Amino acid sequence: MDRRQFLRSTATTLLCAPALGFSGRLFAAPADTPRFLLVFLRGGYDCNHLLVPYGSEFYYESRPNLAIARPDGSHPEAAVALDAQWALGPAARDALLPYWQRKQLAFVPFAGTADLSRSHFETQDDIESGQAGGMHGHDRSGFLARLSGLLTGVPPIAFTRSLPLSLQGGGPVPNIALGGGGHARFDARQASILAGMYEGTALAPAAHEGLALQQEVAQDKQEEMLAASRGAPGAASFVTQTRRMAGLMLGRYRLGFVDVGGWDTHVNQGGATGRLATSLANLSAGLAAFGEALGAEWDNTVVVVISEFGRTFRENGDKGTDHGHGTAYWLMGGRVSGGRVAGEQVAVTVTAGNLLQNRDYPVLNNYRDVLGGVFRRLWGLSAGQVEHVFPGARPNDLGLV
Repeated sequence: MDRRQFLRSTATTLLCAPALGFSGRLFAAPADTPRFLLVFLRGGYDCNHLLVPYGSEFYYESRPNLAIARPDGSHPEAAVALDAQWALGPAARDALLPYWQRKQLAFVPFAGTADLSRSHFETQDDIESGQAGGMHGHDRSGFLARLSGLLTGVPPIAFTRSLPLSLQGGGPVPNIALGGGGHARFDARQASILAGMYEGTALAPAAHEGLALQQEVAQDKQEEMLAASRGAPGAASFVTQTRRMAGLMLGRYRLGFVDVGGWDTHVNQGGATGRLATSLANLSAGLAAFGEALGAEWDNTVVVVISEFGRTFRENGDKGTDHGHGTAYWLMGGRVSGGRVAGEQVAVTVTAGNLLQNRDYPVLNNYRDVLGGVFRRLWGLSAGQVEHVFPGARPNDLGLV
């Protein structure tokens, strides 16, 4: 969407805002109505690189190549202890540790959905719909759209190329993509130019074949990740993106959605360094930049980071991890009651007895219950209003805001 389209969409939102049609709608928002940003990590991120279960011997047995070193102040690639069981991974340390120390960052492990399909698309749709399991196909509406319909003075915006399911089914919502997307090393035009440089020489056949092979290999490597990411840009440009997002959310918008791709790490995931560590570093730096750009309004802000599912507890034969189940959500912001790892938890023992199907974190903190509790606290929603956003959920007030 270009600037003119964006302004037109914004004007449409202002002029075509839905009438007060729901009996539980909040008729006025106080001046200090909070800002809320949902960050969706598409692809299923490995939470064990961020929230490291360093108290578990089984973790180190299960990940001989990927495990993050136990807390050690003299080791730059070691985790940083948050409590007796959990530590912050080194990739996110510089950006996130100050927020933890200020009690503006909290984690909820063993979080997720009841969906056991381990399908990126099925589980992403389940989460964004906010409906009870398997019901998203019956109603193409999202939980953020239903939430927005309850609130006055909380205009929504999606920082995405197309309107996400979570914001569909309500009033007009502007969307604008601020980040870049992934692409092959050479596009067709560039490959043609390069091949043309060798025309008429003995190297021409080899150049054509080599460029074609490069394109084929690059496409094969990216197809699954790009599909899992549903076109969401990766974390590389996230700092620039979040500063722009902050500018828009300071001016008008108070309910935001952004997705970040590139988290499907089946192969060569890396440990304290590597592909996943780089993505986590960029993501956490971007969220820190978002907070800095908001200035004093950070104290009136909540950011929630989720993903469709976690990864297998054990590493696979390709030094990566496969589709799992439970994951770790995180909350940041001046409105967050942080400095703690919250929610129901279970020890991951050396016998692996507490893993789901002997492979994954179980889901003990359902996303609808966790977010329902956050929304109820944040906007003072009634039980009926929470039911409208998450039908059939049992909001769990973890005291996170």
